[in-house]
Amino acid sequence: MNDKIWRSLGLTDDEYALIKKQMGREPNNVELNMYSVMWSEHCSYKHSRSMLKIFPTSGARIIQGPGENAGVVDIGKGWAAVFKIESHNHPSAVEPYQGAATGVGGILRDIFTMGAQPVAFLNSLRFGPLDNDRTCYIFDGVVAGIGGYGNCVGIPTVGGEVYFEQCYRGNPLVNVMCVGVMPLEKLTLGRADAPGNLVILVGALTGRDGIHGVTFASEELSNASEERRPAVQVGDPFLGKLLLEATLEAIEEKAVVGVQDLGGAGLTCALTETASRAGTGMEIDLDRVPLREAEMEDYEILTSESQERMLLIVEPNRKEEVKNIFSRWELEMAVLGRVTDDGLVTVYHRGKKVVSVPAWSVAGGSPEYAEDYAANGGTSVCQKVNKPVTGIENCGEVLLKLLADPDIASKEWIWQRYDYQVRTSTVQGPGGDAAVIKIRQTGQALAMTVDGNSRYCHLDPSAGGKMAVMEATRNLSCVGAEPVGITDCLNFGNPEKEEIYSQFRAAVEGMAEACRVLETPVVGGNVSFYNEVDGQAIYPTPVVGAVGLLDRYEQQGTADFKKTGDWICLLGSPAVSLGGSQLQKSCGGELGGLLPPVNLELEKRLQSLVRCLVRSRLVSSAHDLAEGGLAVALAESCLPNNIGAAVEVTGQPDKISALFGEGPSRVLISMGGENLKNLKVEAEKAGVPLTILGKTGGNVLLIRSGDDIILKLEIGSLRSAYEEVFSCLMK
Repeated sequence: MNDKIWRSLGLTDDEYALIKKQMGREPNNVELNMYSVMWSEHCSYKHSRSMLKIFPTSGARIIQGPGENAGVVDIGKGWAAVFKIESHNHPSAVEPYQGAATGVGGILRDIFTMGAQPVAFLNSLRFGPLDNDRTCYIFDGVVAGIGGYGNCVGIPTVGGEVYFEQCYRGNPLVNVMCVGVMPLEKLTLGRADAPGNLVILVGALTGRDGIHGVTFASEELSNASEERRPAVQVGDPFLGKLLLEATLEAIEEKAVVGVQDLGGAGLTCALTETASRAGTGMEIDLDRVPLREAEMEDYEILTSESQERMLLIVEPNRKEEVKNIFSRWELEMAVLGRVTDDGLVTVYHRGKKVVSVPAWSVAGGSPEYAEDYAANGGTSVCQKVNKPVTGIENCGEVLLKLLADPDIASKEWIWQRYDYQVRTSTVQGPGGDAAVIKIRQTGQALAMTVDGNSRYCHLDPSAGGKMAVMEATRNLSCVGAEPVGITDCLNFGNPEKEEIYSQFRAAVEGMAEACRVLETPVVGGNVSFYNEVDGQAIYPTPVVGAVGLLDRYEQQGTADFKKTGDWICLLGSPAVSLGGSQLQKSCGGELGGLLPPVNLELEKRLQSLVRCLVRSRLVSSAHDLAEGGLAVALAESCLPNNIGAAVEVTGQPDKISALFGEGPSRVLISMGGENLKNLKVEAEKAGVPLTILGKTGGNVLLIRSGDDIILKLEIGSLRSAYEEVFSCLMK
């Protein structure tokens, strides 16, 4: 082929040779464009498939694991939870509003494609420090895009996390999660079953936006990336809302056999994946595709990533019924062709056959790269070097500084821009350990959260991967919910580099081990590689989205102290470290040091105990200890109801570690004195360490070590530090 055009499309010489072998001939330019998008890293997972196989993906509750648009988990009473998380990192770097908005729209379609009614969005965001106009522009645009799309479609954004690190300055991370619910009987898959069925395109007109967007997402960012704005899709949330309602109505009426979202790689992906899953083929005519722009080329129509489109597989005798449904919602519908039995996707345009490719080859025939680098676990060299935080004299000043760090500070400025109460099912919204959404049809509730600490993963990817799963499921347990499954978004640099692939491999191994021990199967997710700018990679950032179940929404727990005179206790491991801690970052320390030990069996016992305590009302509050350690957790529990606390810390080598050291398997609880005896019995029975710290009361946070007062701050001072950060930064 002239000029080796496949290289310009992101394919290697070996990959081109494999395509010729699988096709039995040379591909033409249109076919090569189809292969290039589907064999991109974003679509084919060619550098990650081998590792993703080690995740546990089955269990008693799992109805649908990885391989479909979203995972499906049985929650009882004939209902299921449907959820998934995905990234939209590169588009958000060059066009923050649309990059984030279309990320929300894309994950939304993944959920209702399965037949589920979406009930909540969550997000995990990473940016550079907010010390320059460019970063503030990206941050503000992403938040606006998430809120703009979610608010318009009427789905609440109920939770998330936001962190700011230098390594994300040029390559922000925008990971979006959606959760839905449905009766099990409504489950619909993205399969083109039964030759003779019609292939129908519904929704928005097809334009040139987003062409080769997945290729853009499969390369490193550079100074030239600003020129790739045309590869960023443009969302229309109002049209997205119509598409949601019409698709769910068609599924409700059993008028469709299969449904597939047109997201990454557009029509090419939808055609080849639905046919490949069913072992069938397709014959379609591009002249029937409703276009927004004149004179579009065949490869442009096939690879356009125009938003708000859906592919339907429909029995011929239901065509008019489907047409009537989508017409009522004022949506375009076009019959593109039919399902065949030859395994080929055959495409006609302007009266000529322009494509004839094996569906399995395009959708799943890409090579699998499993790099066999030295098993160094991906551990950072700085992990082995202790980086002490020095010069700290006043612990009160340090706590105020931590509370005012954008990583920890109240994110109310952000979530007030989201409508988190729309649909009035939000029982617990942003700001707690996990959000809680009630399911009106069953009286149950779903808890949900997203978590991940990239500093931990930079120091030790294996331990950091475990701790991400541990924290996410622990947050669910703190509100009383039983974890039923997780979805993950794995954000890393260039996998062709030994250091990066070693990080990825170690993180996945750590996550998989934690999932097995904690019995939380992985039902799907996303891998985002090539998160680098000019060769400088982000920290390894695996993000875990977790969903849990409450039999009744009234069982939920919260993190805030409820009344004066309650006992305050610490459940779990006493082991902490300042390595990779918020203290180390906020107080100017160089990142480094050892992470605390990870004990998955203790974590499992702790979470089971906490769930039991919360549901039985033996405790008044439960709060996961995360960034900032004990001191920050105490402050966060004091603030909501203006209830102070007086506690004493012991058992640590120094006051700094006692107050600000971080470690897994630690939960702060409060309870009435009448329950203290029962708590001791239950903790001993569960084999979980228990430390009595003190009591709630007053209007100050007072922390002693023996006879010495090491911290004393009024609640008003804590509040000022915690709540005024973003309003000042984003003026």
